Amino acid sequence: MNVLGIMSGTSMDGIDLALCAVDQSGGKWNVEILRAITLPYNETWRVRLSQLKYQNPELYVRTDVFYGRYLGELALAFQKETGLNIDLIASHGHTIFHQPHAWITAQVGDGATLYGTSGIPTVSNFRRADVAAGGQGAPLVTLGDELLFSEYDACLNLGGFCNMSIKTAAGRLSFDIAPCNIVLNRLARERKLKYDDGGAIAEQGNIIYPLLEQLNAIAYYGKSAPKSLGREWINKDFWHLVRDFDENPLEDRMKTLVMHIATQIAMSLEAYAPKPLHEMKILVTGGGVFNDTLIDYIKSESDSDIVVPDTQLIQYKEAMIFALLGAMRVKNLSNVSGETTGALRSVIGGSLDGDFSKLL
Repeated sequence: MNVLGIMSGTSMDGIDLALCAVDQSGGKWNVEILRAITLPYNETWRVRLSQLKYQNPELYVRTDVFYGRYLGELALAFQKETGLNIDLIASHGHTIFHQPHAWITAQVGDGATLYGTSGIPTVSNFRRADVAAGGQGAPLVTLGDELLFSEYDACLNLGGFCNMSIKTAAGRLSFDIAPCNIVLNRLARERKLKYDDGGAIAEQGNIIYPLLEQLNAIAYYGKSAPKSLGREWINKDFWHLVRDFDENPLEDRMKTLVMHIATQIAMSLEAYAPKPLHEMKILVTGGGVFNDTLIDYIKSESDSDIVVPDTQLIQYKEAMIFALLGAMRVKNLSNVSGETTGALRSVIGGSLDGDFSKLL
C-alpha cells in the first residue's frame, strides 16, 4: 500500500509528508520513500501551536479540528501534485502535552476530521495506548529501527529532542536524551533566524563552563531509561538555567548547548552500549544533522562510527517509520513495543477512521 506518513516535530520546522510504498513479504517489511516534502509553518500556525497549551478548552478543540482539516487538505494537494495514489494516511499530529507520568499525551490534528476532509483512511493518535499501558509513549520509532535499520547498533535522531534506540545486552531500548533543535532554534531567533545554519553561530563561540555544569546536573539525566521529555519540561527544568546567562554572547550560549547535547549523547551511549563506543555504528538522522558543529562534537565526544545517510532519509526517517506503523495498525499487528517504552505490554497503537476493507 502507498502510505502517507505525516510528522510534525517539537522544533516546529514544518510538516513532513513522506509517501511510502509499504509491503510485507516473507515476514519482512519493506518501506521505500516515493516522494517527500517539508512544508514550513507560517507564523500564524507556529504561534498558535506553540501557545496552545496555555489556551482555553474551546480553542484547544477548535485547533484540533482545524489542524486536522489542514492536514487533510495538505494530503489532497500532495496527492494531486505528485499524481500518486494515497491508500492510507498515518498522521503523528503535533504534540501539545506529553506527561506520561500522569498518563497524559495529546497530539492535535483530529484523525476523524483528517479523514473527513481527505476521504483517505487515516490512522492517528499513535501514542495514547502505550501511555495508558504505563509506557512513555516515546520514542515510537523503535520498532521501525529494528525492522528497517537493524544493521546499526543504534539510531540517533536529532530533532526537537534528540532520542535514540540502541541495541543493549537486554534487547533494544529507546528514550529521549536531551533537548536539541527546540532550544538551539530558540536561541537562533534572537537574531531573527529560524535556526543556526550549519552551526555557524556555535562554531564561533566559547563554552560557558558554569552553564554547562548546571545543565549536565539536571535530574532527568540521572534517570534510567525508558524515559521521555516534553515541552513542559524545557520550560520548567531547563530554560531558566540558560536565561541566567543572557548577558553572555549568543555564540557562547549556542556553543555551550551544542556541547551539552553532545555530552549527553555520549553519556547515554556509554551507559547502555553493549560494546566499546569505538566499535558502535550509529545511524544519525533529523534536522540537527545539518548542524556541522553539533555533528563534530558528537563525533569527538562519542568516538563512534557516526553514519550520516542521504538527505531524504535524514529528513524523513520519522515520517517514513510512522507510515510503517500505520500499515501495521491496519493489519492489527503490534506496532509499539512495551519492552522499549516501559509499558506493561506491547500494544496495537493508533485510532482508525475510514474504510479499511480494501487494505486488509
